[in-house]
Amino acid sequence: MNKPDGRGWSRRELQQLKALSSPEAIQGFLDAIPYNPLATCRSPQRVLHDRTANCTEGALFAAAALGLIGEPPLLIDLRAVRDDDHVIAPFRRRGRWGAVSKSNFSGLRYRSPIFQSVESLAHSYFDQFFNLERELSLRSFSRPMSLAAKRFDGWQFRRDELDDICDHLDTYRHWPILEKGGERELRPVDDRLFRSALLGSVRKGLYGYEPG
Repeated sequence: MNKPDGRGWSRRELQQLKALSSPEAIQGFLDAIPYNPLATCRSPQRVLHDRTANCTEGALFAAAALGLIGEPPLLIDLRAVRDDDHVIAPFRRRGRWGAVSKSNFSGLRYRSPIFQSVESLAHSYFDQFFNLERELSLRSFSRPMSLAAKRFDGWQFRRDELDDICDHLDTYRHWPILEKGGERELRPVDDRLFRSALLGSVRKGLYGYEPG
C-alpha cells in the first residue's frame, strides 16, 4: 500500500474502503487488526496504512468509513473514573442507534442499532466497562460530536496526531449515568465476566497494568 500523503484517499485506499459497506463490515475490519497499546491519535488514513488502532483511533476510523457510506461522522465519549475513557462512533438505522468501536475489552465494541436514544446506547456499555480492580468505572457520556464541522476539515488524512479533536470532544457536555450515591450500590465484577472481557487483550494497553 502507498504511504499516506495527507491529501486524500488514494485509489487503492478507496478500493479497500469500498468493501466496508456497512457498520458490520467496518466493525469486522477493526476486530481483525491488532489493538494499539500506545496513547496515539492517528488519522483514519494512517490506521488503514498501519493496520492497528486503539479505541480513539478505531472510533475515528469508523466515523470516516461511516461517512463514506452516507452516515454522519460522529463520535461519543464515554467517560470513566479510575480508568480510560472509551470513544465510539454511533450510527442510526430506522431511527435506532448503534455503534462501531475498537476496544481492548471484548464487551466494549459493536452495538447493534436497537437503541432508542444515545442515552440508552451509552448505558448498554455500563456492565462491561470496568478496570483491573474489577470496579465498574463508566460514569457519563457526551452528546455526539460531528466531525463534519469545518474546523475539522481534512481530519481523515492528517499526518500529525489528532489530539485537538480529542480535546474538543472532552469539552462536550457529559450526562451522568449514575444517580448521586449510586457508586455505593455497585458490586465488583465477577470472575467469569472479568476473564471473558480480557480475552485476547493487549496487557500493555490496559489502564493501571504493571508488568512483573
